[in-house]
Amino acid sequence: MPLSDADQALLLRAVALAEQSIGLSDPNPRVGCVLHTAGGQLAGEGFTQQAGGPHAEVMALRAAAAQGAPLAGGTAWVSLEPCAHHGRTPPCADALIAAGLSRVVVALGDPYPQVAGRGVQRLRAAGITVDVAGAGPARQAAQALNIGFLSRVLRGRPWLRLKVAASLDGRTALPDGRSQWITGPAARQDGHAWRRRAGAVLTGIGTVLADDPRLDVRLVPTQLQPLRVVVDSAFATPPAARLLQEPGRVLVVGAQDQPARMASLRAAGAEVLLLPGADGRVDLPQLLQRLAANGVGELHVEAGAVLNAALIGADLVDELLVYTAPRLLGPGRGMAALPELPALDAALGFDFQDCQRIGTDLRLLVRRQGADAFLHSPPPAALA
Repeated sequence: MPLSDADQALLLRAVALAEQSIGLSDPNPRVGCVLHTAGGQLAGEGFTQQAGGPHAEVMALRAAAAQGAPLAGGTAWVSLEPCAHHGRTPPCADALIAAGLSRVVVALGDPYPQVAGRGVQRLRAAGITVDVAGAGPARQAAQALNIGFLSRVLRGRPWLRLKVAASLDGRTALPDGRSQWITGPAARQDGHAWRRRAGAVLTGIGTVLADDPRLDVRLVPTQLQPLRVVVDSAFATPPAARLLQEPGRVLVVGAQDQPARMASLRAAGAEVLLLPGADGRVDLPQLLQRLAANGVGELHVEAGAVLNAALIGADLVDELLVYTAPRLLGPGRGMAALPELPALDAALGFDFQDCQRIGTDLRLLVRRQGADAFLHSPPPAALA
């Protein structure tokens, strides 16, 4: 039976709460919870805290307890299926059962192997009515918020979002490489908000040598800094490069064994990884698998035309985040050094997801066609 409009609205409220877990809960998913008493009054709300800290359901239960709200016979709306296993924290399903709730409404099932329907099963076994949202705004919003977590669990690699700042004629820099600044300050601040979403920010050695970027999150508040990753086949990253400075961790990934350079980078505080591919360059698909295995869900790329093309050519790019400035640059560097196409119908296809004005610039979010097919996998039987 489809959920009521009231259920959908409260699930969307749970998703809105979960957005406060961005830059806080990684590598755990972003989850929100709303609790009502049996009489329909708001009892408590919460969202997932840092890894190892309380989950959304526990935060909402604590809020309800703090104001003495009775929960027996009440209802919970959660943006992701409550966990049913002992990890760093006890199962949230058990906490909801102990609270005496009569109903739990779930926006999205959790595909993590230790959950995957078990949370719903445990609640139902305790006599709690559980309703899981089907296609609709709440499910879609929950998927969008946790697309990196879902990609990591279901595909074994991060959701890769490639960010570009370009002119109207598609130039990302002048012929000599100068690019600061094509877009305005509002777009740069917005770009930092997208960095904050990511478990890692990736760039190439060309960008490090040309721009000496920091690639941390500075222009918006955050409690976590993403891992900064440099694709650098020969380990040519200067030990004095700004991105090796605090805050946050740095990983330099190469393809050539350079003991002296690798030792210098380690001494400067970087982690190093040797990951050669068959072509003598860094094995990009293997790198993404390694990042996912280490908890990276969303991978935010800010690189140059060569690395951008390599990622696109390896079919690893899921989305393009393009900030377009209202100016024409003429000759210059493009978004990606792609090979010449034999025909127009050989072009890689994308679907528009969003278009917004950000300050003086335009922000486009486009998704590679078929990139989100994993989101439509059949759910476990318990969630059907």
